Amino acid sequence: MTKLAMLGLGYAFLVLGVLGLFLPVLQGVLFLTVGLLILSRHAPWAERLLTRLKARYPVFARTVVAAEDLARRWTDRIAVGLRRLTGR
Repeated sequence: MTKLAMLGLGYAFLVLGVLGLFLPVLQGVLFLTVGLLILSRHAPWAERLLTRLKARYPVFARTVVAAEDLARRWTDRIAVGLRRLTGR
């Protein structure tokens, strides 16, 4: 995905996260975390905030690292599948 699309997706998750803090239907913390994970690749402020959160909350840090590893495995698997489909 392009950088602009990733930024838009990250900010959309942040908005959903803020809404989720006030609405009982949405899981606010989950959406905020996903938004920060996406934005941390492209926005230095999000990376700093995520680093501070990991340092302050060790359980959160372990969960984030596990989620990042899972996402990396999924994207690697998708990339391999796309290479097979395109023959590259």
